[in-house]
Order: sequence, then structure tokens, then C-alpha cells
Amino acid sequence: MDSLQDTPARVEALSGLSRFRAGLHACFTRRGDALFELADAMLCAQGPVRSPVELSLEPEFRRRHGSVYDALAHGRISSSRLRHLLIGLSAPARTNEPLMFAIDTTPHARPDAEYADERTMVQVRGKGGDRWLPGWPYSLVVGIQWGSSSWVDPIEARRLRPGEEHTDVTIDQITGLLKDLNATGKRQPGDPPPLVLLDAGNHATDLTHALAGQDVQLLVRLRTTRVFYLDPPPRRPGQMGAPQRHGAEFSCSEPAKRHTPDFERTVESELYGTVTVRSWSGLHQKLGSTGRWANWPRDKQLPIVRGTVLQVVVDHLPDGRKPPKDLWLWHAGPVPADPDLLWKAYLRRFDQEHFHRFAKSYLGLASAHLSSAAATDRWVSLAMAAYAQLRLARHLVDDLRRPWHPRPDPGKPLTPYKVRLGFRRLRARIGTPTDSPKPTHPGPGRPKGSKNRPKPKRPPYRKSELTPSKHTE
Repeated sequence: MDSLQDTPARVEALSGLSRFRAGLHACFTRRGDALFELADAMLCAQGPVRSPVELSLEPEFRRRHGSVYDALAHGRISSSRLRHLLIGLSAPARTNEPLMFAIDTTPHARPDAEYADERTMVQVRGKGGDRWLPGWPYSLVVGIQWGSSSWVDPIEARRLRPGEEHTDVTIDQITGLLKDLNATGKRQPGDPPPLVLLDAGNHATDLTHALAGQDVQLLVRLRTTRVFYLDPPPRRPGQMGAPQRHGAEFSCSEPAKRHTPDFERTVESELYGTVTVRSWSGLHQKLGSTGRWANWPRDKQLPIVRGTVLQVVVDHLPDGRKPPKDLWLWHAGPVPADPDLLWKAYLRRFDQEHFHRFAKSYLGLASAHLSSAAATDRWVSLAMAAYAQLRLARHLVDDLRRPWHPRPDPGKPLTPYKVRLGFRRLRARIGTPTDSPKPTHPGPGRPKGSKNRPKPKRPPYRKSELTPSKHTE
């Protein structure tokens, strides 16, 4: 770093990183110094993070190894203050385009943690097929950017507690995101509504109905088996009987049950070959008295929730494979759908998958085998904050790639992995806001004659249980 000239832009970037680190330290309201140095050790460790206690061997963590688990077990992180701080880092939108965010869940499996609290069943994907294991699911919100890199803006990680519905948590996260965008000034009056991208595991109609009236756009991936309906034709004069609620059927899997699209365009792409985009507006699903609609008043008809359905057909995938199925998307919001923008925006959602993989592989997002759900929440928050520092430092570190790594393209920012290789040098320059550790002496130890109190086992919460409270005490 000393060999690089400190241009005004670089000095401002260094100041921005230092301000963020000071703000991050203020988010840690208990055991703050230990939590902050634990995040620094996570960033500076040369190699993947295997466990929290191994980070105590890094020079950035100046405390004893017992402080690692003490900070995770008894520390305190202000989640609202941390979320405001991370939202302030999100990249601005391009002119006349919306801010883009993605929400997806990631599992933290703990099948062997019989004494851990608040575990539920999480879906773990692998080569042998998907498995359901006890653990903790986390719903992550990130900001999505345009460009050739896979960087994202981490914003929030929220654990789904026993008995909580994924849809309810997603609605709460989107509502909180909109409030924070306005509170932090990231979105000004007159800007396009933010665009939230969601995978096929979400209920598009339920989210659209719950967020009706909010200034937000939803773009949800649909399963290919989905069926929608047009509005019924106008009633003829003198027609008897109850009015129809659903018109002609629209099927994503059967081309014969589709009418002429309202929009169709074909473009050429370097990655996907010929791309054809079609959209149909004003479609809705038939709702039944199940799920979120089970408690709907019986004397009222179920609502009609309309939206736009998009179909994206490509020649091939970037690696040359033929795509097995078309991509189907649902759009709803206070502004008309822009198919040209929407299909390109949804492809950026896969950047979040790269973030999950990097955070788990190198930052140890899923490596903390802790017995407390609250301690695991703090560990996940530290990983989110660590990644945010890497994003701020992507133009500030030296390229310390290994001899076998390819040279990056000119003008392209370094990857998170390569930025982490050089973060230790950068940290030595910007310093740390933590205080030096106080001298301590060994404690008296366990009193003679005392015995361990046996901890009760905590079976994972299952939706099929009639009395889930016994698992969440």
C-alpha cells in the first residue's frame, strides 16, 4: 500500500472504510472490543475460517481464547443500528432505474446439536439429493448491482424462529427495508419503487396481497406448474346466476392454454444466445381456504390478486448447456412491468448465491458450531459486517493473488477472495477503534464438590407437532 499514490479518491475511500469501522464498533453494545476483533480476525485469517476459537490465534484478536465464546454468548449487537449502517453502504441505482434487492434463505444445519435451542428443520442441498436436517434457517437481504462482478451489498440476516412462516418474515423484512431506505436517504421522493427479487420458494400471490399499497415492486420466480386465469368476460344483459370470478385459463406448462402475449421481444446475448421475452398482464390465481387464507372471513370472497407473468426463453446457458425449462417470473407493483429490465435484473439475483458460497466457504458463516441460537445470530452478523468491509476495500488492497491465480481483467474489481488476501495489510494502515485488552488473572475455577447440571435435550421444532411450545421453552 505504501507504494501506491494516495489520490484524493483513495484517501476518501480509506476515510469511508474507517468511518464504517467506527460505526460498526458502535453497533456492538456489549463485549464490543472482542466482537470487533473477532470480525477482524475473520477478515485477516489466511484461509477458510474453520471454527470461532481458531480465530483467537490470529494477531488481530488480542484477547484470550475464552473471550471468543464469551463475546458470542454474552455480547450484544444492535440489529437495527447495524442494518441502518449496512443500508447506508448500498450502491445507488442507475438513472431512472429502481434500487434492486434480493432475499433468499440459507440453512445452517446442526443435526448433532441435541442441546441447542430453537432448531427447526432446514433443507440442505447436496450431491446425494436434498435432505431435511435440524438446524437454523436464515433469511438474508442483499443489495444487487449491475456489472460484471458478483459483489453484493449485505443488509440483514434474520433467523426464522420456530413457528414463524417464511412469508411473514419476508413481508416484515421488505417493510423494514422500505422504512430504512427512506430513513437513511437512500431513496428520494419520485424515485422508482425498489425492486425485490425472490426465488421460487416464495408465494408470489401472498406477498403481492400483503404488500399492496406499499411502494415496492416484486419479481418472483414461478414454478413451471403454475396456472393463472384471466378476468371473466363482461356479463351479458339478463344473464342469470352468480357472476364469474375467473376467465380463461393460462398455463405455464401447456402452450396451448396461453393467449397472445401483451409484449414480446427477441434479443441476442453473448451469454445466452437468442433470448425471447414475453409478458402477459392482468393474470391471477385461484385461491383456496388454505395456508394464509385459512382464516379469511367465510362471509367474504377471497381476493383477486393480479400481476404480470413473464416468460424468458434462451438458447443455452453460459456454460453451453441447454436450459431444461423456461424461466417464469411474476411481477407486481405500483408501476407497469418493464420486461426488458426485469429479466436482466433477475439474472443478477444469482449474485446472492455467490455471496452465500463465499461467506460459508471462507468467512465461516456455517462453521460456528455453537449451542445457542442467539450466539449463532451474532456470528452471522459478524460475517455480514466482515463482507461489507471487503466490499469497501475492493479498490484499496494490493493484488496478492497466488502464482496460480489468473490475472484479473483491467478495470475489473478484485473478487472477495482476493480482497481478503490483502486485507491484513490494509488493516495495519487504518488501525482499529478497539481498546487494548486489560490484564487479567485466572479465576478461582470450579468450587470443590460442585457438579455439572445436566442440560435438557431440545428436539427440533416440526410443523406437524401439535404442541410445538414444548420444543421452544
